[in-house]
Amino acid sequence: MSRYVLLDRDGVLVEDTDYPHRPEDYRLLPGTVDALGALKDAGYRFVIVTNQSGIGRGYYDEAAFQRFQQLLFDDLAQGGIEIAGTFHCPHHPEAGCPCRKPEPGLLYQARDAFGIALEDTWLIGDHLRDTDAAKAAGCRGAILLAAEGPDLPQDVVRCDDLAAAAAYLLALDA
Repeated sequence: MSRYVLLDRDGVLVEDTDYPHRPEDYRLLPGTVDALGALKDAGYRFVIVTNQSGIGRGYYDEAAFQRFQQLLFDDLAQGGIEIAGTFHCPHHPEAGCPCRKPEPGLLYQARDAFGIALEDTWLIGDHLRDTDAAKAAGCRGAILLAAEGPDLPQDVVRCDDLAAAAAYLLALDA
């Protein structure tokens, strides 16, 4: 069975430019390919789980989301990184959708599609809603990137960036 890391997209893999969806919004965060490469070499696979309320708000459509995703996939593929799948919630935050993080629906979709053992899986995100979704789904743990403030729950691991998160996971494997 493959080991997986679940990844939020905006603020983890790409710069969060407030509803990024246009090609000119696309900026891969520094160190992303190297961090994912180190995890890949250790046997991890990757799935993106991302809220995309810009679709539900009418800022962009599903086609724009998919075009943006393809830019990311192409960029990562040049570095030898494959994303096994992407699960996204296109709904407005007020829609009450069970797949919108902090609800665990996206993580369950990934589990069901790839046979992921969530109890052995980490999620890396940049908001507490990501870590809350990981807890609700029964993930092994969650890593929060660039979290501000001292009021983080004690069971949330904080790392400055994806490279530090990868180093943390690799140290657990050692």
